[in-house]
Amino acid sequence: MGMAKPLAGEQNLYLSRRGTLAIDLGSSTTVVAFQATDQGRIDLLELEPISRAAGEVPSMLWLESPESGNALVGRQVIESGLGHCDAPQLHRDFKRLIGQSVPSQWGQRLSPDQAGARLLQEIWTRVPRDLSIERLVLTAPVESDALYRQWLLNACAPLQIPEIALVDEPTAAALGAGLPAGAKLLVVDLGGGTLDLSLVALEGGEGRAAPLAQLLRFQSRNLTESRQTLRQARVLGKAGIALGGRDLDRWLLDDLQPQGLPSSERGLTALLDAAERLKCRLSSTAISDDEELTELASGPDLTTPTPLRMNRKRFSALLKERGLFELLQDLLDQTLRAAEVQGCRHSDLNAVVLVGGGAHLPQLRDWLSSAMSPIPLQTPPPMQAVACGALSLTPGVRILDLLQRGISLRCWDRRSNRHHWHPLFVAGQPWPSSQPFELVLSASTVDQATLELVLGEPELEARHEVRLIDGLPQVVQRNSSSSVVKQCPGPSFKLKLKPPGQPGEDCLKLSFVIDEHADLIMECEDLRTGSRFEPVSLGTVR
Repeated sequence: MGMAKPLAGEQNLYLSRRGTLAIDLGSSTTVVAFQATDQGRIDLLELEPISRAAGEVPSMLWLESPESGNALVGRQVIESGLGHCDAPQLHRDFKRLIGQSVPSQWGQRLSPDQAGARLLQEIWTRVPRDLSIERLVLTAPVESDALYRQWLLNACAPLQIPEIALVDEPTAAALGAGLPAGAKLLVVDLGGGTLDLSLVALEGGEGRAAPLAQLLRFQSRNLTESRQTLRQARVLGKAGIALGGRDLDRWLLDDLQPQGLPSSERGLTALLDAAERLKCRLSSTAISDDEELTELASGPDLTTPTPLRMNRKRFSALLKERGLFELLQDLLDQTLRAAEVQGCRHSDLNAVVLVGGGAHLPQLRDWLSSAMSPIPLQTPPPMQAVACGALSLTPGVRILDLLQRGISLRCWDRRSNRHHWHPLFVAGQPWPSSQPFELVLSASTVDQATLELVLGEPELEARHEVRLIDGLPQVVQRNSSSSVVKQCPGPSFKLKLKPPGQPGEDCLKLSFVIDEHADLIMECEDLRTGSRFEPVSLGTVR
């Protein structure tokens, strides 16, 4: 899959093309790419004056007020010298907080949801006007929930694009790695705010159609009614967590404990940026493990310039001490266990693909090479791989994905006289559903008029998690005594019983399926009267 910028003589031809735009929203960098409908070439878009390189827009905004029509975006923020500022006008590092219903931080002008939507809109306004965008492809982390994915669609709704699609970031990277049909590969994506693993089978070969994408959703389009032959990309296992490169910067800064470290979060920006620069330099293959490097942090909130010094040997030890490799092993085990259920063993893999900013870390490359030996490690262009793979999306592609967490229904147990959680679909189960799951519900009280449906989400079977302790992300072991199932947020769903039910009487037969949009659909039949309820969506599962 090639990438090229248009030559000056090609400008008019380039701008007249119709095709697909891909936006990979990142914690630190957002990648924007375009592919014409009738061409295989991918172009990383120069978006003047906000991109710092072809297709790469720093994920930063500067707004004087929420209503301001003028904003500094991406490269403009950096060139104005405002990227290290701690003023409420600056918005950065907001991706991980999107969809979590958190307020704006430190008096910032916008909430994370608003900042993300504004960045997408600012990018859209700078797409060359003569490009005819027929489809927009967006990416989302593995660990993102339905709220994040719905936010993406809502944020792009004003753009009035005929088709909007979503794809998991690691799966998109797999599609962009260029492996042949039939290959199975593990994708590891360490970005600015998330760490995602996905084991993907690129089905095809042996007379079967090669996959084009793992398509999550088309807005207002039912793919099951498409006349086009359905083709599949299978996700055999996946796991993810909210830990990324910015957290590694915090670890580095916390370890150095420089003099004059600000006590407030707002005062850390210049120091964190210096720590990021030091981390990048420590990732260079041109230095020895014992060579000490220095980065100078300076800014209006620092009384004096602060030097940060570290060598790669110490940085490698720091990553180990803070639990990065234990966490990686935990996520890898989850992913491989899910794949084994699907009949894929470690020895069946053809490659490990490392993408994201973390692909530059030699410690991560060395750990993966050792943990996955003898499977070869591939490192395509880390910042571009996800967006370029996402451009493979096309209508008529069928989803075949795995549930990340599963879903359970709270039921009343007459024998124990208490509620318990009954699994409807379990983690690692493929969706869309090949057949419905049926359940019979009985009344538990005299003249019971309604049956309440309460859904719960089982916790991940992970041994470690990331928690913020005193403002610092830390890898900690999970508490084995914690609740197994957590009730889903939002109101419950109530079914009316006409006539009222009596204790022990079988009243309703429920049928559950997960459709091609990952929505949990319920159909209901009253066993006493034979009447049927209209199918209803109970929400999106993950």
